[in-house]
Amino acid sequence: MDDDDITDEGDQQEALLDVPLEVTAVLGTSYMKVSQLPKMGRGAVVQLDRSVGEDIEIRANGNLIARGEVVVVEDHLAVTMTKIIKTQIKT
Repeated sequence: MDDDDITDEGDQQEALLDVPLEVTAVLGTSYMKVSQLPKMGRGAVVQLDRSVGEDIEIRANGNLIARGEVVVVEDHLAVTMTKIIKTQIKT
């Protein structure tokens, strides 16, 4: 290992800031048989397992990291985090 491979902790943390992360807001889930999909047309309603006003899940790379609420910001849907979920990192 040469000196170019060695960085201090600040450089390591800064390098992590450039790592891509997929963030997903889960409004709810529904289960159905594949045979039902072709029968669904435009305007079909799929009932989800959450109620209006109930917190949604916020996931990062598939892992639950927070709960939040859906809000409107300048005619766009957005999510505001209401609770951060602390999880153990698997090693």
